[in-house]
Amino acid sequence: MQTRNPFMDDLARMMAGAAGLAGAAGDEARTLMRSQADRLVADMDLARREEVETLRELTRGLLERIEVLERRISLLEGGEPKA
Repeated sequence: MQTRNPFMDDLARMMAGAAGLAGAAGDEARTLMRSQADRLVADMDLARREEVETLRELTRGLLERIEVLERRISLLEGGEPKA
């Protein structure tokens, strides 16, 4: 024979409510931390990954052009081209 215990029912409802509140508080804390981190990064004026990659490609191309021009100068000066 099974009887319902109102104390246990209330306790179960209270625990379920507390779990829901804890989850909501965790979500709110994550959102707040994310917002503060985004603000900190914006205040630091950091470059985005895409900007850094673009600069890296541009620099690589310029270094290659410099090497070509150095070889041409060396040849025009009558020297041996640099490897």
